[in-house]
Amino acid sequence: MHAFHGTPLVRTSRPHPLRRFAGVAAASLFVLSLTACQDGTGLKDGGAASASGSAAEATGGPATTAAPSTAPTSAPATAPAPKTSAAPSAPSGAGERVLCNGSTTRVTAQPVSRPLNHMLITVKNIGSKTCDLTYHPVLRFDEMQWVPAARPETRPQAVVSLAPGEEGYAGVLLSAADGSGEGGTTGHRLTIAFQGRTPLSDGGASATPDLPAAGIAYDSSLTVTYWQRGSADALGS
Repeated sequence: MHAFHGTPLVRTSRPHPLRRFAGVAAASLFVLSLTACQDGTGLKDGGAASASGSAAEATGGPATTAAPSTAPTSAPATAPAPKTSAAPSAPSGAGERVLCNGSTTRVTAQPVSRPLNHMLITVKNIGSKTCDLTYHPVLRFDEMQWVPAARPETRPQAVVSLAPGEEGYAGVLLSAADGSGEGGTTGHRLTIAFQGRTPLSDGGASATPDLPAAGIAYDSSLTVTYWQRGSADALGS
């Protein structure tokens, strides 16, 4: 036989069948593990956002901080105002003034002998408060259609005020002493009206004093004075 000369044959190593099987098994386990992570079977998916996580965590964006509440807090309670003691009440009737009228006074009307053809009206305060006699009485006999004038020269400097029990007066000229008056007649009923705080305003209840049974004679000269403090001032004597 001829001997073969030349390059010697090199024996290449072949993988051992057992090692190949072990590699295939490892690869299969890796694929199974990856599949379980994707479909939720067997293992928990660590890449999904939890139910309590924010939207930024689920999308990978930066987390935002919730804005602080701007609702106003309750206002502090204010301190109660200090109590003030009530002012002492004035005694009954003190400092109170009312109008003199038919409901607070007693009124009389009497003819006088001097001066001639005159009548004196007397008003007495029978109330519990001081009352004011404002301006002058407004007279009306029976159904007369005119108002007797007041004599301006008799107007006092101040309003006549009557304390309880005090009296005020007015004088009435019934007819002219020289007979110059006209339309003489006799009155059997006299109504005396009181004025308010302004001239000829309503001052309250009127009065109807008793007259002599024969009545009172008067004519167109009928005039009256303003209210006076004394009877002498009312009659001009």
